[in-house]
Parts: sequence; C-alpha cells; structure tokens
Amino acid sequence: MNSKEMENFLKNIKNGDISIEDGMDKLKDLSYSDLGFAKIDNHRELRVGYPEVIYCEGKTVKQIKGIVSLMLTKDVNILGTRATKVMYEGVKEICGDAQYNELARTIVIKRKSVEPSSTYIALVTGGTSDIPVAEEAAVTAEIFGNRVERIYDVGVAGIHRLFDNLDVIRRAKVIITVAGMEGALTSVVGGLVDKPVIAVPTSVGYGASFKGLAALLSMLNSCSSGVSVVNIDNGFGAGYLASIINKL
Repeated sequence: MNSKEMENFLKNIKNGDISIEDGMDKLKDLSYSDLGFAKIDNHRELRVGYPEVIYCEGKTVKQIKGIVSLMLTKDVNILGTRATKVMYEGVKEICGDAQYNELARTIVIKRKSVEPSSTYIALVTGGTSDIPVAEEAAVTAEIFGNRVERIYDVGVAGIHRLFDNLDVIRRAKVIITVAGMEGALTSVVGGLVDKPVIAVPTSVGYGASFKGLAALLSMLNSCSSGVSVVNIDNGFGAGYLASIINKL
C-alpha cells in the first residue's frame, strides 16, 4: 500500500465505505508479515514509495514461493532479482502470469499499473557482455514506472558509436553507464552531459580486471563531475536510484 492508497483507504473508513472491523483486519500486518524464514516488509512502499524486492540468490525455491504467495495477497507489483530459471518455474506454479527475463535474471509480476514518467532514463553499456547487468537495471526501473532508452555496445573502443547516440543520452533526466574492462565509458559520458550519471562496474574482463574491481576503482576515481558509483554488477541498485532521480 503506497501513500495514495493509504489516503483513499482511510477516507473510505471515514465515509463508511469500509467498516472499522475490516479496516482493522487490513492494518493488522501493515508493518510486516513473519513467515519464519523471512519477515516481509509490508510497510516499505508506504515509507519509501516502492514495495520490497525479493533477492532470490541464496534462497530455496520453496522460500521464494512462500514470499511471493504472501506478496500476492498485498496487491503489489513484485520483482525478484538474481533468479534462476528453476526459481521462475516454481513461481509460475503459483502465479501463471509471472514473467522471466533470462538476461536480467529477474521475475516480474504486475498487479497494478504505475503512472509512467514523462522523462526517461538512458541506459548505456560499454559492450554486449555488459547487457545482463544493464537489463537488471532496466527491468528494475521499468517496474517502478520509468521509461528506459537502451543504448548498448557503445564503449570507448569504438567511441564514434557513443557520439552517434549523444542526442538521446543528453535528453535523459538521468543516465546509467554499465561497463567492465577498465570502465572508461563512465568518465567519457560524464564529461559530455549535464545530467547525473550512475556508474555500474561489471565483472566483465580478463585477469587484471579482477572481476570488476578495476572498473570499480576507475569509476570511483573518475575526473568527471556528477558521477556516482554502485557496486560491481549491481544493476538493481542503479535502476532503483535512477528511478528515484527520474521522479524528483
């Protein structure tokens, strides 16, 4: 329940459209629901504007199905990240309209429409190998009601490809750059735009890239202003932050 829905809920109680008893029943687990193995934060959307997201990695299929089953009773849009195909198939057993993005490794269940943003997020990758992390960011931003413009494989090894897409990038309200190797894409984009840039280092690269550490350090040390950096391969964190900025 978000703030607008809570406002309407309280008005319906005040007007007598919802009885006090029914209202009390609905509010009993407003804070959180305890499943034993997980405590579902039902209050999160009211506090921060977005419902809780399920991080699937490390959870069993049974646990994920239990969490999803509970969340389905709350009429919220559901996002599961780092999900395997096996996890998705388990969720599909209890929710036939669940959608799986194999590249992003996300499970999405839509239960209500979200007012689309008038502005958009530009999502830029250095290479094709960075797309899985970028897609996690895209799916995250889209389920929260954002329009995402994807601009893939425009890294510094062929920088003319980036310049060909500058108009789309510059019109965005916020930009996500996703790159592995040495992570140079972020500094280049940051020096060409007047919008906030969220950098996502990926674990793409050969040995000395240290599974994304080299890109992370490059992005943290960027001489371009207006750049922030999330963790290695954290497309979800970038998509979430970009959504907040895009809706300011």
